[in-house]
Amino acid sequence: MQRRAIRTGLALGVCVAALACGPGTAHAQDAANIPPAEPAPTDAPPADNGQDILSVDAPMADLPDLGVDWPDATPLPALPPLPPPPAPPPIADGAAGATANADAPNAHVDIATDDVAAPPQAEDVDIATGALPVQVDDGAAILAGDSGNMRYHVELQGLDDIANRRFQTRFDALSTLLAGGDAAASAAQILRRAREDSQLLDQLLDNDGYYDAMVSHSFARDADGVVIRYYIAAGPRYHYDAVTLPGLETLHDAGEVARITRLFGINVGDAVLADRIAKSQSVLAAELPETGYPFARVGQESLIVDHDSMAAQLTQPIEPGARLRFGRILADDGGLFGAPHLVRIARFQTGEMFRQSGIEDLRRAIIATGLAASVRIEPQPSQDGASTDIAVHVAPGPLRSLTGAIGYGTGDGYRIELGWQHRNLFPPEGALSLRGVLGTREQLGSVSFRRQNWQGRDRTLTIELLASNANLPAFDARTIRVAARIERTSTLLYQKHWTWSLESELIGTDERAFVQPRMALVSRRYAIASIGGYVAYDGSNDLLDPTRGFRVSARLFPEISFQDQFFGYARAQIDASGYWPLAGRSVLAGRLRLATIAGASRDAIAPSRRLYAGGGSSVRGFGYQAVGPRDPLGNPLGGRSLGEFSLEARVPVRGAFSLVPFVDGGAIGSGAMLHGSDFSDMRFGAGLGVRYASNFGPIRVDVGTPINPRPGDNRIAVYVSLGQAF
Repeated sequence: MQRRAIRTGLALGVCVAALACGPGTAHAQDAANIPPAEPAPTDAPPADNGQDILSVDAPMADLPDLGVDWPDATPLPALPPLPPPPAPPPIADGAAGATANADAPNAHVDIATDDVAAPPQAEDVDIATGALPVQVDDGAAILAGDSGNMRYHVELQGLDDIANRRFQTRFDALSTLLAGGDAAASAAQILRRAREDSQLLDQLLDNDGYYDAMVSHSFARDADGVVIRYYIAAGPRYHYDAVTLPGLETLHDAGEVARITRLFGINVGDAVLADRIAKSQSVLAAELPETGYPFARVGQESLIVDHDSMAAQLTQPIEPGARLRFGRILADDGGLFGAPHLVRIARFQTGEMFRQSGIEDLRRAIIATGLAASVRIEPQPSQDGASTDIAVHVAPGPLRSLTGAIGYGTGDGYRIELGWQHRNLFPPEGALSLRGVLGTREQLGSVSFRRQNWQGRDRTLTIELLASNANLPAFDARTIRVAARIERTSTLLYQKHWTWSLESELIGTDERAFVQPRMALVSRRYAIASIGGYVAYDGSNDLLDPTRGFRVSARLFPEISFQDQFFGYARAQIDASGYWPLAGRSVLAGRLRLATIAGASRDAIAPSRRLYAGGGSSVRGFGYQAVGPRDPLGNPLGGRSLGEFSLEARVPVRGAFSLVPFVDGGAIGSGAMLHGSDFSDMRFGAGLGVRYASNFGPIRVDVGTPINPRPGDNRIAVYVSLGQAF
């Protein structure tokens, strides 16, 4: 019985070892027939003890004449011509029981006719040595006739006997011949690649359990150049007759032993597949820590192949360790977060069954704060023996940042923004931010406090104080605003499906705008209190550059305003957008927005709280706030109802660049709902944009023009920003 122990790597295989005598063996047998050499003369005197002593002062003895002429003085006789090799019989279809031989010779090539003889049959293999009896031509003769580079192609024969339907696909992906097949190659390159692919086929066959397979190849010429044909005699496929998982006996729970055995998924009678072993090991390595075994180890498998029974025995060691629960969180972060805060943001609690995904989720949550340069989380056995403590090691990152932005819009003018932030001035995760804007139409300064993961995971508290001066087409306003907001938002690491916000603000503003009943520009002071929020669902596949899915959101903000007297109203808005992939990585994107203000007349509402349309994030082609009714001076009045849509195609053209043709439309109504007259006054814009896909999101440049402009509208509008328009 032949038995070979092998290991799983790229492929499974059986190596047949052969013992051979070295060239020195025959020489040793003839040593008795060699006459002894005469002793070399020496002038050294004998020592007193009778032994010869080599003196450093003794002269060198003369070398005897070897009596052999130099090779160039003795011509060599001509070698007799080689006899023609015998032609092997044609290969037998479905040859079974062939012994694996990674060095199987190639089929014989007839030099005179360029015909290829069939490779040797599996029955011609010497069972005792595992070698083919006929040494066939290696292709050098047929390739030597062309001194230049040659084109070639590859054919595989015998694939019908291989059960793996992906065998050809895998060979195509790994083949050295096919990798270089687009360019011509020299004879030496073709021969080397052919040998490598022959070894590759042996490995792939072993990988699929065909340990007695035989592979040979031949060379020929056709109209397209050189053809390399591989002949595969797969032979029988080996199956498991024993599968053992040593180490599971340490678990004293029969249900757990059965569950882990099912996870491994390899049973007696299954075909021997190296890929299946690697996959089963990966499943165990992932599932054991996910089901309470933080210190589980999956060992190196042992596979024994029995050629007599054409079967294999698989032994897969497993060290599951103890099944444990979550214990304490131990923080080693220099006071950056502290253990109590890490407990709040972790999505597991003490006493729950340990799962590795909880550890990974905590690691990502710490990274998402932007405060950590590196994070390492390690389970540690606790003293009670039933749980594992979680040691969190965090190296703080840079906590201060200075930001800046420069933008330009045809209707908005220039805008320069600077910001400074200390992201952990009030630990844990308490940030202080200062912001200033200097622009053609707006100047402002603000200070804000922001605490992430406030009172739980993914909740952010923001308190802001802002003072601004705005000179907009619709109004001029000098405003002081205090706001507080609690929200759940998406980040670049965590794009959430559901987000929400609750917000309250107090506003004092002095605004100058056209009042239609008076037919004049009037300055008014308003005191406004607002409380409301929004909820949104994001079903898209990317936060900054979606290519499929949809988004929908709804906002509702009841407000109380004081201007000579108290009155109330409610502002509501619904947004929806969709993204549909097209051919060639192109994307069709659409957006719809509907908004209303109910409960007060347009002229009673502060101009800064009315609805407007037009600009880079609204109706492109028109200036900021330029869509809707206007006063006699041509300035926007705003309104109480709004309807907008956008449609664009995002078409990749070259590298990171895309072209985006678009069309937008929008209307503003003076009533709480849009009416027919409002739709008849709808404005449309169209244009072309360019997107550059940078590492931090698409950079957008849009150039638009009004389709139905009114007097005073610019013919061209340019918008530059980060991110898609919607």
